[in-house]
Amino acid sequence: MNVIDLFCKPKKQLAVLIDPDKLSPEQLVNTITIAEKNRIDFIFVGGSLMTSDSLFHCIRTIKEHTNIPVILFPGSSYQISRNADAMLFLSLISGRNPEMLIGMHVLSAPYIKLSGLETIPTGYMLIDSGKPTSVTYMSNSFPIPNDKKDIAACTAMAGEMLGLRTIFMDAGSGALKTIPEEMISFVKGSIDIPLIIGGGIRTAEKAKSILEAGADIIVVGNRLEEDPNLIKSFASTIAEFN
Repeated sequence: MNVIDLFCKPKKQLAVLIDPDKLSPEQLVNTITIAEKNRIDFIFVGGSLMTSDSLFHCIRTIKEHTNIPVILFPGSSYQISRNADAMLFLSLISGRNPEMLIGMHVLSAPYIKLSGLETIPTGYMLIDSGKPTSVTYMSNSFPIPNDKKDIAACTAMAGEMLGLRTIFMDAGSGALKTIPEEMISFVKGSIDIPLIIGGGIRTAEKAKSILEAGADIIVVGNRLEEDPNLIKSFASTIAEFN
């Protein structure tokens, strides 16, 4: 089964986001062991900026310890590894930077084609989180204001009409505020493809409210770098819906 088919399952799902630069080998193994024990759905791997050559080793370690699908969440065209199961082929549809809409895709397309990686065309939407984040700086684009649910919905609809297979709304790493539930609900009611929500999800209670608002997949990263044992509480919240 292709990963995109897993995305489309009629159930709520959890993705753990791992930045290869942020975890030591021991911390990585511990996180993956906990994720495997709690049967999370996906492992996303990537970061806005990588300062070490750790992507290959990170994915290899993950694959040695679990069969959970490993999906690249690339911050640039250099974050590609044929050892992953799939990659989010991100188009930053919330911004107007042509490099993030199509430019980097042209550079990476030949290698991705040769690698055999499954690509998941993804409409990536940055939503204002109350402070500048790494991804807004690196992408040189403005996020959608978090009180403009109509702009978010129209952007997501346009992405779906262009043939994108999923929408990923992200408040960014270290977000002060999560994406408002009202916006999530409005966007979810406007599209028929899976909706992924990430950024600032620090508690199981907040995860529950975001899932209730309409998220199909939630992505948790920074909080788990601080305490990977919280995976259990997030997984338990997901189980309540399924």
